[in-house]
Amino acid sequence: MTQVRSPQGQGTQVKITQDVLTGAITGRPASSSVQAAPRRPAPKWLLEGVRWLVPVLLVAFWQLASSVGWLNPRVLPAPSAVVGAFWELARNGELWHHFLISLGRAGTGVLIGGGLGFALGILTGTFRTAHLLLDSSFQMIRTIPNLALIPLVILWFGIGESGKVFLIALATFFPVYLNALHGVRSIDPKLTEMARVYGLSPLETFRRVSLPGALPSVLIGVRYALGISWLALVVSESFAASSGIGFLAMDAREFFRTDVIVLAILIYALIGKVADSLVRGLERRLLPWQVQA
Repeated sequence: MTQVRSPQGQGTQVKITQDVLTGAITGRPASSSVQAAPRRPAPKWLLEGVRWLVPVLLVAFWQLASSVGWLNPRVLPAPSAVVGAFWELARNGELWHHFLISLGRAGTGVLIGGGLGFALGILTGTFRTAHLLLDSSFQMIRTIPNLALIPLVILWFGIGESGKVFLIALATFFPVYLNALHGVRSIDPKLTEMARVYGLSPLETFRRVSLPGALPSVLIGVRYALGISWLALVVSESFAASSGIGFLAMDAREFFRTDVIVLAILIYALIGKVADSLVRGLERRLLPWQVQA
């Protein structure tokens, strides 16, 4: 509550704020006179536990449904059977052999496809001539399904590693390319104009304006590309492959080993989760101004 003098000199007016009125009604002091205690952030272990709560509950329900006979083990084996398959394959070393081969294929494809997508996205986003020359061709290629390219890939590269890496690189190229292009196009033109006024060279303009401005979109593209890479890996390992997690699942299908098939699917899911967590950690380090969930 504050007192102010009337401009017409007709005495003093009393100004009652909303906080004072609320305090008078509730019997509590006005909020302006009370210093609110700072809100403490939740511990990280608690936030991580909340993220894993739903998957853990789903697995527990899955085990319960299998134990009471609601699920046919030939259709969907129990989690305990999947753990048994994991232990069997891990003990004889077969799982690590296939896992490392798949990881190498996916990593090589992501590096090639993501690197080209980043470079060409920055190029077409920065230079109008490059955009006119290249973007329409990229958009046409983007709409071609990977499955339709498999016959040509076999003819071009044979059944070796090159064809599999090519499919993964092609699948991861477009998410990074599109997001890099969008990131550069979304930069405020005033910042670019200011860099020109200050006499920055094109390399300095890229380092100080284009790259920081496009980085949030690029990282979103990387997250999406990592997810797509495992999808392309499954496709590439489904034809003429003799190793890899995809081959392990296809080979298990021949012997009706549904526990191994489910194990391969869970490995894909866990690898995708780990890859996504790595990119989120990279976002927290490179983009500290963004609010993280």
